[in-house]
Amino acid sequence: MKNELIRLIESNIGHYLNEIQLAQLNECLKSILNEFEVFKKDNILSADESKENRELLVSFLSAKQIEGCSEKTIDYYRNMISRMLRSVNLKIESITTDDLRKYLADYKNQSNASKSTIDNIRRVLSSFFSWLEDEGYISKNPVRRIHRIKTKRVVKEVLSDENFEVLRDKCDNIRDLAMIELLASTGIRVGELVNLNIDDILFSERECVVLGKGDSERIVYFDAKTKIHLQKYLESRNDDNPALFVSLRKPHNRLGIPGVEKRMRKLGNEAKIKKIHPHKFRRTMATNAIDKGMPIEQVQRLLGHVQIDTTMQYAMVNQNNVKISHRKFIG
Repeated sequence: MKNELIRLIESNIGHYLNEIQLAQLNECLKSILNEFEVFKKDNILSADESKENRELLVSFLSAKQIEGCSEKTIDYYRNMISRMLRSVNLKIESITTDDLRKYLADYKNQSNASKSTIDNIRRVLSSFFSWLEDEGYISKNPVRRIHRIKTKRVVKEVLSDENFEVLRDKCDNIRDLAMIELLASTGIRVGELVNLNIDDILFSERECVVLGKGDSERIVYFDAKTKIHLQKYLESRNDDNPALFVSLRKPHNRLGIPGVEKRMRKLGNEAKIKKIHPHKFRRTMATNAIDKGMPIEQVQRLLGHVQIDTTMQYAMVNQNNVKISHRKFIG
């Protein structure tokens, strides 16, 4: 309670003090309040305070929308931050680091969430409070002293050449074959795949333009085998839908993400290969590209990653090649 009171005082006059003066004020308040018992009269937000919290959240989400965040990302931010505000039940400017630490600990215990999930929530809250600080709504981001939560790095599986050949054999139609070839060759996201139109494909250059996260366009490339399968698939169609991939049955609607995922699971089950999903083709492409010597910056460009650290998480260098390189360069 005392820390909350100090925090509230600092947030109200912090704009008028420099860092040294603010630190002196903090020490002075701690010393004085140490002689008193402090109680909060009412821990329930008033209607006006609750409205103010909601308005700040809306402003933050609007800023994220302008920055190019997808609707899915914005919904995730809205849900995570709203849940925190309901649980903490304080004015935003009064929320302290201790409040947020307790919230994250309670969330983990109550939902049995993984460390990765808790760290994702921490990052969302950090983004929110950093924006509030930058915009002058609060004097200091209370998440700043909550460090990144260390998680165990799991080496995720990729498709072997043998696995991919079996999947090819299990394709009973040219559409599915063209689809897995395009996923494997380009490494595009499933959301990017289903948004592709026929006009986006430039067969002469074996490339296509995809719309990635944040509405950013990029060019990706496919191999000769993919080109042949795509052309055969398009020649087999008798509909006028502009979408690159459509349902097999009439009225031949554009294929959606659930439809692609369902087909991948079906192929995996028939091939008796576990965990076949669109993203596995993306990870496999990145891993193979780096394994064969493609510069990580070029892989990053192909995958459409803003941060190169994200690319490194997708790529798993072949351990046998590490062994060979060790012998070559180190002995």
